[in-house]
Amino acid sequence: MSTITLQDRAVGAIMGAYIGDALGLGPHWYYNLDEQQQQYGEWIDDYTDPQPDRYHGGMKAGQQSQSGLILNMLIDSILANGDYNEESFCQRLDNDLFPLLDGTANVGPGGFTSQSIREAWVLRTQHNKPWGEVAGFTDNTEAAERILALAVRYATNPKELASSVSSNTLLTQCDETINAMTVAYAAVLGMLVQGHPLDEELSGKLMQLVGDHQLPFHAMTIPGSKPSGAGTFASPDALLTPSSIARAAHEDLIQPAWKVSIVYGMPCAVYHQFPACYYLAARYSDDFENAVLHAINGGGQNMARAMLTGALVGAQVGIKNIPQRFIDGLENSTELLEQAEKLAALIN
Repeated sequence: MSTITLQDRAVGAIMGAYIGDALGLGPHWYYNLDEQQQQYGEWIDDYTDPQPDRYHGGMKAGQQSQSGLILNMLIDSILANGDYNEESFCQRLDNDLFPLLDGTANVGPGGFTSQSIREAWVLRTQHNKPWGEVAGFTDNTEAAERILALAVRYATNPKELASSVSSNTLLTQCDETINAMTVAYAAVLGMLVQGHPLDEELSGKLMQLVGDHQLPFHAMTIPGSKPSGAGTFASPDALLTPSSIARAAHEDLIQPAWKVSIVYGMPCAVYHQFPACYYLAARYSDDFENAVLHAINGGGQNMARAMLTGALVGAQVGIKNIPQRFIDGLENSTELLEQAEKLAALIN
């Protein structure tokens, strides 16, 4: 187990996510790496301004995308209530986000609105559907980017972590495979906040939580176990993936590491994003800078890759081992750090 305090790891996870999000603001969604390098050079190593004609045009280096802003909303809601209160969070979306949208991609705070948020906006505001009936089948990491707050808040309570993450995910994404993979990512992050390493043993620890009925996955891979019943995720595969990828990462099988985006895929879907994040977070478990910069320089949906990787590595190194320049360059970093510290203080 790590000697870094739980609170430092929790703050590191949240700030790591914010940093990864802001690093992706400039070079977001370049699927042609030659074009990315023409605009930003051979190696991106800091926050950058978006090009005026691209997704976040008009914004400035170090600012948050909409993903970071929604993460803020969830953290604010948790802090106001002490725990996850779904009604409170949904009210914030209704009052503070949805009035700023019009259902198109390029309108909204943060310079871009994801497909799953746009779909929820249409059903909620144009068709007066209640929360619980506005989720769509988008397979992106939109929910994963906000449930980081819940993974941190309930890092020591895997049953509550799984319940709150699943419920929150289903607000905007109803595919049960996406839900299962998002809960699995949150469970991994929770373990890292506790101090467990992202290694070949982690999946076994997660499966033990399944066997103890702390995580809602079937336990058919545990000798002598029976399916754990209705209402659980059909397969534990999402929990088994991290350790397999960690083994590949520890053997440096992808060279250079930014090519993880080519191996696992550049697009937005969780199937591409989570494996790449696990790889980078395992390979650079003690090197926050290399982890997030390799995530960024791989192109494609590098904002989500860097945000989710930043959370995983931030949890491993703790806030004190994140380079200060990344915190200094982040807009409103003092306020964000204070909120992250308050969230960490709630963990029990």
